[in-house]
Amino acid sequence: MLITVSGLAGSGKSTLAGALADALDCDHVSGGDLFREVAAERDLTPLELNKRAEADDSIDLELDRRLRATARDRDHAVVESRLAGWMAADHADLKIWLQASESVRVDRIAEREDKSVATAREETRARTESEAQRYADLYDIDIQDLSIYDLTINTARWGPAATTDLAVAAVEAYDADADEGRTPIEDVTIATRLDA
Repeated sequence: MLITVSGLAGSGKSTLAGALADALDCDHVSGGDLFREVAAERDLTPLELNKRAEADDSIDLELDRRLRATARDRDHAVVESRLAGWMAADHADLKIWLQASESVRVDRIAEREDKSVATAREETRARTESEAQRYADLYDIDIQDLSIYDLTINTARWGPAATTDLAVAAVEAYDADADEGRTPIEDVTIATRLDA
């Protein structure tokens, strides 16, 4: 089963994806790790790489090509990134979106990255705006459109263990024979830009 976990920065994607991969004994593929690796390779912060990506489409296209190929080529994995659900498209058996208020996400990021809440808030807002604009420009994706997701969990209401329990319950309850159809992603923009 291929599962995607998506959400904005600080929503708990990495935490859930790692726990879910452990619970299901499958691989965890992290788009965030990939993004941070590319930033480090270029001696940039993630925010600086985001800013460069605003002017250089090749950065996003390469990262998204890798995620899309992973989704196409793997049957038993948890793929995690902001656009994992969109990039995996119909290859995903279950698409999960995690949400939390900006204040909760900023507090998490500040703690995780050992920075002030004010700095985390400023960087998070800039990064969110930058990414939303790029997703719209590159693929005509509205990151606020959650219609493609099968399950949405507010991680400010449930802690990591409970969030994992909810996701595992959804996986265990899934019956392919009873599946009347996932929400299709019929966007030729994504396929045209990435499947060349």
